Amino acid sequence: MHEIFDGLALYTESKEEFRGRSYRSYIQVLILIVYIAAFVIGAGSVSGKSPWDLLSGIGAMTAVLLLVFRETILSFVSSLQISSYDLVRLGDWISVPRYDADGDVIEVALHTIKIQNWDKTISVLPTHEILQSGFKNWRGMTEIGGRRIKRSIFLDSHSVKFMDKTLRERLGEFALLKDYFEKMEKDGNVQYEDGGKYKLDKKYLTNIGTFRIYVLQYLKASSEIRQDLTLLVRQLESGPTGIPLELYLFTATTAWAEYETIQADIFDHLFAILPAFELKTFQYNNMVIDKK
Repeated sequence: MHEIFDGLALYTESKEEFRGRSYRSYIQVLILIVYIAAFVIGAGSVSGKSPWDLLSGIGAMTAVLLLVFRETILSFVSSLQISSYDLVRLGDWISVPRYDADGDVIEVALHTIKIQNWDKTISVLPTHEILQSGFKNWRGMTEIGGRRIKRSIFLDSHSVKFMDKTLRERLGEFALLKDYFEKMEKDGNVQYEDGGKYKLDKKYLTNIGTFRIYVLQYLKASSEIRQDLTLLVRQLESGPTGIPLELYLFTATTAWAEYETIQADIFDHLFAILPAFELKTFQYNNMVIDKK
């Protein structure tokens, strides 16, 4: 009998129409009901009493039964919640920090959920515990086809300055900044001064602001970045580690290796182009050198 139910579970997991959903937990509940029914009928046959008489006597043992089957009841309720709200499917990438589990779901059963971690180890979590401890499901990322990059470059505040004519001419050679300079200089209010003399009633461009526009245009020109999802280059509150310039974007792929390559390529380019804007990244060892 048990082999028949196991075969049924394997059948539902192999069929395309059942793909992503696990019926193993429900089949295990069905097995439990069959065993209980068989036990009651067998006990009735041995004792010579009607199975209904035996069931009526079980009512007085409810508290004991709840204690004995506590884990099963909790797991069953959790399985219903997981299935009803579509919280976890087979193949989902989930993270459960409490149990240090992070990987793909390979089995959803009545009592346990199996996760194959990225280091190829297997984590077995109690079904009801996964709801109580909390978890993150990355399915939405996979379905939308884009993975988020949220990372900052920390700039040295001492390198921030107004742009002079020399810097303007050098940055004007960048194709990504031509439209920006034309737009800002169209009304004639933008000024560039030499020798550090600036007037309060004039508008001056800064190297950090121009760099922020360059980064945004650089990302918009990339085919590896999703242009239909959120794309931001923003300046966060400055602090002891300098001025954070945060990039918030989504790659056009969710594959781990490709994602890491795209992220590295972006920041490789930005770190290399920083000196052209006469900007410096913040580093603690720079502070030590300055003090000397």
